[in-house]
Amino acid sequence: MEFENKLISGQFIKRYKRFFVDIKIKNKIITAHCPNTGSMLGLLNIGNKVWLSKSKNPKRKLKYTLQIIESNKKKIGVNTHLTNKIVHHALKNNLVKEFGKKIKIKPEIKFGSNTRFDFLVTGNNYKAFIEVKNVTLSRTNGIAEFPDSVTTRGLKHINELLKARSKGYIVYILYLIQREECKSFKIAGDIDPKYSISLSKAVKKNLNILCYDCKFSSKGIKLNRKIKYKI
Repeated sequence: MEFENKLISGQFIKRYKRFFVDIKIKNKIITAHCPNTGSMLGLLNIGNKVWLSKSKNPKRKLKYTLQIIESNKKKIGVNTHLTNKIVHHALKNNLVKEFGKKIKIKPEIKFGSNTRFDFLVTGNNYKAFIEVKNVTLSRTNGIAEFPDSVTTRGLKHINELLKARSKGYIVYILYLIQREECKSFKIAGDIDPKYSISLSKAVKKNLNILCYDCKFSSKGIKLNRKIKYKI
């Protein structure tokens, strides 16, 4: 997944009203859009280096969008609007090894009366739903964690995936770790115990877990390595 424009570097000042961040670029402070509704726990330290993109749309109220934060000399992708684009690119280019080369990919597929899953992948003799979760949290060196706050939406997706499993679909949650340095992934049970317990039960009912990290470049963000899931 490539950025539309070259990124601009700056320094983080503060976040407020969830969707706004103040960034210092050279000697000027600008307000940018924060495309992440999570807590971004551990990332919002004053002075952290950040990278922004500038929109070409003249009608946009906020011209800049926060894309990457650097914390402890590590880059973390925080734009959740890019998460599915990164995974879609990976599926099309056979970077997710759990699926064959000859597959059909359909994004944003409705299931039931009030649920949409991120992807429906069909291959020879199988059909699979994939729900993607963006991961930015790492409190222990080398270990990525999800969630960074209580996620009722995530809990709902677990239950809906199990319903799909009962109807003959293979079901996956793919945790996209928008970091480079993590060697393993685990659920932050202390942050959301209900999610942790529900996921453990769902895994026993054949919910599949995939964890991949990302590779950053000046041009974009790409799915990289498979990461070990620590139960």
